[in-house]
Amino acid sequence: MAHGPTLQDSNSPTVLSNDAGEAWESFIEESVYPTPGTPAKEGYRDYANPKRDTVRAFYEQNHRFQTYDFVRRKRAEYLKLNRKQMSVEQALAFLNTLVDDSDPDIELDQLQHLLQTSEAIRADGHERWFVLVGLLHDLGKVLCLFGEPQWAVVGDTFPVGCRFSDRIVYNEFFAANPDAENPWYNSETGVYERNCGLRNVRMSWGHDEYLYHVVRDYLPEPALYMIRYHSFYAWHREGEYDYLCDDHDRAMLPWVQKFNPYDLYSKCPTPPNWSELRPYYQELVAEYLPETLAF
Repeated sequence: MAHGPTLQDSNSPTVLSNDAGEAWESFIEESVYPTPGTPAKEGYRDYANPKRDTVRAFYEQNHRFQTYDFVRRKRAEYLKLNRKQMSVEQALAFLNTLVDDSDPDIELDQLQHLLQTSEAIRADGHERWFVLVGLLHDLGKVLCLFGEPQWAVVGDTFPVGCRFSDRIVYNEFFAANPDAENPWYNSETGVYERNCGLRNVRMSWGHDEYLYHVVRDYLPEPALYMIRYHSFYAWHREGEYDYLCDDHDRAMLPWVQKFNPYDLYSKCPTPPNWSELRPYYQELVAEYLPETLAF
């Protein structure tokens, strides 16, 4: 299989330079995530007063039904990647019909959100693989094409098989989750060992984990972390679950945090012009990915 350029071997942690890392941490602390438990920027991710009534109902279902056994079944069902062969454009065409019920900020279809994210990354002069992540990062939402309800596809992700953090949005809804009463699952580490590494942790089932497996052979390691954990806000925003992380996870964390503001703050009501942007993204996709991907 053809592989796109990589930064270095995936077993070797990639970190930001000291100056870049310090500057980024300062930006994160002062502008994006000022204090754990407080809003990131005024008006974004406002779950107390979401713009759409679907958001609260979405998380009530998500937190009730995302159990360790449910995740195990979905991984067995979907990670064979034998459902459908699709090009990126075919997958994008499907997403053009989808509005994310978990997003409290905006009602644009998913294609527009992906283009807004990737165009904001490109405007800041980042690496081409980084721009591609902006276009691809929600592509796993094609799970809805296979009949999955949105609560099993979108929304913030979190580990299952261990105690649910109280920093997860709408934490109160976990009271209805059977795992919350299971002594094997509701301790701090649950079924895991301390510092086992996130690659050994089962996350709530959804588009992040699914897409990671679809593209894992083609993209650099930081890109894969952005895709796999961009919805894991309890980790990359609130600082929770570090006890499950290893040093490689901690080295990758700044890349996930670097991506997150583009995912959040590029949202606006004005859609990009896909017909004008299409040739650029066709070339970019072909640089890294095969003509079709196994979903």
